[in-house]
Amino acid sequence: MNAAQLESAVGSLRDSRLIVVANREPYIHVRKTRPAKGVINWLRGRKETIGVECLRPASGLVTALDPVMRACGGTWIAHGSGNADRETADARGRVKVPPDKPSYTLRRIWLSPEEEQGYYYGLANNALWPLCHIAYARPEFAESDWQQYVRVNRRFADAVIEEVKDTPAIVFVQDYHFALLPRFVKEARPDVTVCQFWHIPWPNREAFRVCPWGEQILHGLLGNDLLGFHVQYHCNNFMSTVDRGLEARVDYEHFAVWRGGRPTYIKPFPISIDPSLWKAPAKTADLAAETKAVRQSLGLSDEKLICGVDRLDYTKGIPDRLKAFGRMLDTHAEWSGRVVMLQIGAPSRDHLARYQQLKAEVESCVEAVNSKHGTDTWQPVIYKPEHHSPEQIARVYRAADVCVVSSLHDGMNLVAKEFIAARGDERGVLVLSEFTGAARELEAAVQVNPYAVDAFAESLHGALVMPADEQRRRMRSMRERVGSHTVFDWAGALLQAAGRMEVMR
Repeated sequence: MNAAQLESAVGSLRDSRLIVVANREPYIHVRKTRPAKGVINWLRGRKETIGVECLRPASGLVTALDPVMRACGGTWIAHGSGNADRETADARGRVKVPPDKPSYTLRRIWLSPEEEQGYYYGLANNALWPLCHIAYARPEFAESDWQQYVRVNRRFADAVIEEVKDTPAIVFVQDYHFALLPRFVKEARPDVTVCQFWHIPWPNREAFRVCPWGEQILHGLLGNDLLGFHVQYHCNNFMSTVDRGLEARVDYEHFAVWRGGRPTYIKPFPISIDPSLWKAPAKTADLAAETKAVRQSLGLSDEKLICGVDRLDYTKGIPDRLKAFGRMLDTHAEWSGRVVMLQIGAPSRDHLARYQQLKAEVESCVEAVNSKHGTDTWQPVIYKPEHHSPEQIARVYRAADVCVVSSLHDGMNLVAKEFIAARGDERGVLVLSEFTGAARELEAAVQVNPYAVDAFAESLHGALVMPADEQRRRMRSMRERVGSHTVFDWAGALLQAAGRMEVMR
């Protein structure tokens, strides 16, 4: 974040205390271990602790808000998930961060296994996640999960109220894990400004009707003074859902919902990335050497390279992408032996049944394409179901001829923006699902319907044969957008809007 952006964001807070609420913490403490001494200990796999390490997770949210928190000295409330988190915090779960220059407070909330299972894996990710993404995965609604969700939202709200004390405050709530928290805070402290950003899509009102606790969720979200989504379409869906589901005055002219005598404003704030994190090597020779190293590591010579980089989540359309690639090989035999698709799939929520099913489906799709089209010297799909560092991913982006983002539904999708930021050479083609929020900003991408396999296959072929001058024209346009609308602009716009709400109160 540059000085002007930081000054603007912090200035919008005025004399208010900033409280950020997120499931993810900005700093995690974990134990450093080594194999325990002695043959018996070694045979039994025992380890001994040799210290504690503080890690900063790879997160766009942390990247955007950590500088603001450092400057204003607020409090970040999050689930304490590191195995050394308790021993580094005080009796109330507080620890000063960052460790090298403490400037704000991290307040950790300890969750029992039952709470984490019900609130996070159950209601949030087995119910709200599929409900909002409309990716043809049936939401699973369990009363026990709902009760844990209510309980955890209440616990986090109590922590917010305790941290606010009797001072003016702006509470910035993150995502679908805390739909009820804004109302809990507002009922206790109506003078506090509460805003929330919903990082996933909002479904149409008919889809949302299946939720057994829909009215309670809407009532909770309308405890916010400001509720943000990625795109206007999701704002429209939310307004329509409230109009159908609650007794409230829905003001479409000003995009506000009035309930209980006070408004909640519904606005779009498209999130982005920090482009500086994805810059290519400055020297042409270094870039060429990097690309050569990536291709050699994959066993490639002069084949074209298509990449896909995703979490293993059923919303990302990975099977659809593999089927479209296989269809392209069916219809364009000239690509036999001349193109490879690298699919990186970071494991995610893999103890949930539907994610296990997805893992098996992806493996089956990879096997089907390779069995049908592969030869003794060429396998068309290289599948790596493992975590990669941002540095490794950046090198893949820069080596690829085509990057495919085929989400069935996505609030934004930052992989598309990362690929663009990484391509300082203005080469490469982005094939992008029209069902992502990013598609509304990145109009120069090759946009596809991931459900239309034949058309998708033709788009992949078109991307592979796209002339260099057209690649450059498209990439230049998209890089201008990504470079001028960063994650810091997103954070600043939200906090400035929240600051205006406070002045209006």
